[in-house]
Amino acid sequence: MKTKIILNPYSARWRARKRKQEVETALQAAGIRYELAVTDKPGHAIHLAAEAISQGFDNIVAAGGDGTISEVVNGMMQGSRNAELPNLGILPLGTANDLVVNLGLPIDLSEAAHIISSGVTKKLDLCQVNERYFLNNAGLGLESYISTIQNNMKGVQGIARYLLATLVGIMRNPQWDMKLEWDDGSYEGPVTLISIGNAPLTGGVFYTVPHADPFDGQLSAIFGHIPTRIKILMALPKILRKDKGNITEHPAVEGIDCTWLRVSTNPATPAHADGEIFETAINLLEYKILPAHLPILMNL
Repeated sequence: MKTKIILNPYSARWRARKRKQEVETALQAAGIRYELAVTDKPGHAIHLAAEAISQGFDNIVAAGGDGTISEVVNGMMQGSRNAELPNLGILPLGTANDLVVNLGLPIDLSEAAHIISSGVTKKLDLCQVNERYFLNNAGLGLESYISTIQNNMKGVQGIARYLLATLVGIMRNPQWDMKLEWDDGSYEGPVTLISIGNAPLTGGVFYTVPHADPFDGQLSAIFGHIPTRIKILMALPKILRKDKGNITEHPAVEGIDCTWLRVSTNPATPAHADGEIFETAINLLEYKILPAHLPILMNL
């Protein structure tokens, strides 16, 4: 099988660049016949993945973090033109590697390479917001506002970066009025946070949509209005819990499962998908689920 490796050297704040030889050693040890391309700017992985589709690669492997995976998947969707997709593989080189953790895939590169060489796949749900696709998580309101803060932070690395950005965002306490509509429900009123999940974990430690399942054919979301800084801070520990005591148990937060979700917001909000800000100010977003759409190389 032909395998295309798309490596993002910027992942984990340029640490991925230093691991290129480690990646190649793992691939060679696993007996994988591959062609490797290195991205040189944001969005380059989208082009490379679309190109790999036209070149007939059986496997397209994202070597990077969640943002790299997201770009590769968007490129695969662009290049496929609604035809059957090749297999997605992952070599985790990111900071949090949320999707890898959510799917129970190995962080170790040698183990990850052996998963790719096995050829075993499972069909993963794919999510879409407007014209963009995502696999793990998307957010509006406070969540995406925090993403803009952490993207601009200097000198703080790893999970601490996400936690510090969260505290800064809470202290600034932006608020929105939103209208939400989904399959069998609606809401209109003030909203502090809204998170749309294909999987529960994001940012390394946050279970913003703890009931999300990437294989259930459902789009899962939570939303709520928590007006004051102190109440948001008091709710923060719930976002760190997946099971008992999680954010869906907060009296101001509602969790839903649906196949589509339409959100209009005032004022405009930043919007992220898989941690990447794709709009800095947007008023209307439409989300939908593509059930069992993407074959991903993984241990069953």
